[in-house]
Amino acid sequence: MFTTRPEIKGTFGVVASTHWIASAVGMSMLEKGGNAFDACVATGLMLQILEPNLCGAGGDLPAIFHSQRSGKTEVLCAQGVAPAGATIAHYRGKLGLDLVPGSGFLATVVPGVFDGYMALLQDHGSLDIEEVLSPAIHYARHGHPVLPRVCQTIADIGPFFTQYWPSSAATWMPGGRAPAPDSLFKNPVLADTYERILKEGKSATGGREAKVAAARRAYMQGFVAEAIERFATGSELMDSSGQANRGVLTAHDMATWQASYEAPLTYDYENWTLCKTGPWGQGPVLAQTLSILKGFDIAKMDPAGPDFVHTVAEALKLAFADREAYYGDPKFSSVPMETLLGEAMRPQGASK
Repeated sequence: MFTTRPEIKGTFGVVASTHWIASAVGMSMLEKGGNAFDACVATGLMLQILEPNLCGAGGDLPAIFHSQRSGKTEVLCAQGVAPAGATIAHYRGKLGLDLVPGSGFLATVVPGVFDGYMALLQDHGSLDIEEVLSPAIHYARHGHPVLPRVCQTIADIGPFFTQYWPSSAATWMPGGRAPAPDSLFKNPVLADTYERILKEGKSATGGREAKVAAARRAYMQGFVAEAIERFATGSELMDSSGQANRGVLTAHDMATWQASYEAPLTYDYENWTLCKTGPWGQGPVLAQTLSILKGFDIAKMDPAGPDFVHTVAEALKLAFADREAYYGDPKFSSVPMETLLGEAMRPQGASK
């Protein structure tokens, strides 16, 4: 079968992402003597700058990785929790909302992605934080050729920014208009933020890990968290509910949460073992789909034929329906994963 995606190979190491600058930055970490985790963090931070329509510094980070050092496959959960103030009583009783808005302050959870990347760097990386963070600072400060699809996304939402979210308009529409494709686009506020984080990290006493830990504190417990609280709770902005609402995310919400590690949910299919996140994410959907497909000999079907497409599509539909009905944070919800998978899960590391 043919594919439009090239197969990336290398003898020294490879880095693949959705933007060539991010991939080049990640590869530079390997060339400096760093490991895959250093490259991952540097690449991820760059993608937030190069493709802000897809990811950002206020997002989350589920990651599945295998560490040669520990010999274990693990899941990093850097998906932040809902703020303490995001209660049914507040949203429904005080604000008169039946649904959580899909945009704006009230949809905001603890931004976990930066802490997640720093956790990977602190626990599994090898390079200093300055080497890993400096490329993101450079491109945010001095600019990069902005992608046409990023420009189109900004142009599409530009009128809403201008009318309702002026601070977003100031960042993404300098001069009052969306950037032109391939023009040099800068984000000086993000550069300033990362430079201050780096400064606080470098000033910490101790070795490499201590400096990364200080950078994590600057974001999650320091000036970044304080700025987020001031902005989220200090103003009312329009959201998809059709009304302007004040946020509930506080610095305390951020300070009392941090990224964590856990064992993956595993599922055996043919000669493969699939590793996914728990049901706090949508990872188990693929495991459920494979569980359903075990009842069909799809290997004998034409992968481009109607029987294969119909069978796989219907299995996916059933798995996604279960996602909507049953998935949630296992700390607060009872999710019957063994029942949903149709058989008992094999514990990680157990023999077949």
